[in-house]
Amino acid sequence: MVQHPDEVKHALNTARFVSLGLQNAELIIAETIADLQQYLQQPGYRACVLFPGEEAQELTAYQANQLPLLLVVPDGTWRKARKILYCNPLLAELPRVTLPAGLRSRYRLRKALSAEALATVEAVSCALSILEPDADFSALLRPFEALIEGQIEAMGAEVYQRNHVD
Repeated sequence: MVQHPDEVKHALNTARFVSLGLQNAELIIAETIADLQQYLQQPGYRACVLFPGEEAQELTAYQANQLPLLLVVPDGTWRKARKILYCNPLLAELPRVTLPAGLRSRYRLRKALSAEALATVEAVSCALSILEPDADFSALLRPFEALIEGQIEAMGAEVYQRNHVD
């Protein structure tokens, strides 16, 4: 994952959840990555970017004859994630993959431009579940859910209902 530096101090820094919850995840905090080529050229992997776009292919389960994906996930607001791609032309040139349409975020405390806008930990969990359907990645979401529930409890039901429930 490539996290925009402005995201590091956010309370719900879900890219950190991913980096702590997965053995093969690496978190790079930068807007521009000087040695990006080094990260992308991992033997036995196909590098791609998990980010929507016209050319993005919907993720499907690995086939026996395919190399596994080295999934690069820009983390930040949509604007900051786009900036990461813009500032790193090698990333912008990689094939893009996307999640299926119709997913809904569990992040009940955030007002997103679209109900389909997922937190990074949700997107990664969903992507891995698609790529490896026999594996269970639900544990990756537990800290995220606990943090959301804790924030709702701290603000109180009335405040939550008034400000976050449609």
